[in-house]
Amino acid sequence: MVCAVWQTGAGRASNGGRPLQLDIMTLTTPQDFRALLTQLPSADPAATAAATVRNGLLTKPPGALGRLETIAIWLAGWQGTERPRIERPQVAIFAGNHGVVAQGVSAFPAEVTVQMVANFRSGGAAINQLAQCFGASMTVAEIDLDRPTQDFTQAEAMNAEDLAYALRVGWDAVDDSADLLIPGEMGIGNTTSAAAIACALFGGTAQDWVGRGTGVDDAGLARKAAAVTAGLARHVSREPFEVLRCLGGREIAAMTGAMLRARTLRIPVLLDGFIACAAASVLHAANPAALDHCIAAHVSAESGHARLLTALGKPPLLSLGLRLGEGSGAALAIGILKAAAACHSGMASFAEAGVAEG
Repeated sequence: MVCAVWQTGAGRASNGGRPLQLDIMTLTTPQDFRALLTQLPSADPAATAAATVRNGLLTKPPGALGRLETIAIWLAGWQGTERPRIERPQVAIFAGNHGVVAQGVSAFPAEVTVQMVANFRSGGAAINQLAQCFGASMTVAEIDLDRPTQDFTQAEAMNAEDLAYALRVGWDAVDDSADLLIPGEMGIGNTTSAAAIACALFGGTAQDWVGRGTGVDDAGLARKAAAVTAGLARHVSREPFEVLRCLGGREIAAMTGAMLRARTLRIPVLLDGFIACAAASVLHAANPAALDHCIAAHVSAESGHARLLTALGKPPLLSLGLRLGEGSGAALAIGILKAAAACHSGMASFAEAGVAEG
């Protein structure tokens, strides 16, 4: 098993040693990760309450900043401070290859995954520009790109060792000094895997969940639906981590691991598109409270994404017709969270500004 990790952008800063309070050396099996979902930390109630009081004192009519106000209070709870800031966001990209590509489910060949990882490293992708624009560091973890997962229409996508390894790659990729995490992905064929995961966990038919992904034609869309249908018929377990193992991909599992690590560190997470939300859905299906530290950044043009956000109970911040992946939609939404935190933490109160309250 090989995972190469690359970092671009701002360097890492110390957070004063935020404690994990977990023996991470025990995270060697999928069951170890599953067990963490029974001991998840919650947002800081005192910080949430203090931020709520502060929000009511700021120089604005109640509710005038709309959802920015609830976002700021949410950030305060997870950052454990009355005045939250977004100063060290991290974009963590994970790349993996999928055996189901053999079913003709993508408009691009599998080698594009490797080529795009090189583009990330050289700074030429959209996500590089967005990370730089919003002051985020960026890491790229390429996971066994020369060893695709098994074609899930024919076999289990991963064995237990592969799944645990991919989860741990995601876990280890999270910078514990970050104050916001954006997990992203690259993997030709992964919208098919995401559709299979979503269908297994939330029901419906393959046609409800598959979309055009990289731009497949009608015949390609039919092949995607057939692949998902075949995968669901072959792999009957609906236990969330078994669904991830049998139908998922290494980069999807790594995002799941990264989101779980962020929760243990109380780092807020911005969810990207359909594939990132499929990774998140594994945690949600195992524990409906597992995504309390997550906000959906946007609803993508991939047809199953809006349905998946509804299943997760996550209203999106943006709707711009994006369907790139890479964490790009979530990176774009960093600006919204920065704005929410800046208004909440920097505005004067009525008393401080000498403004009469209504």
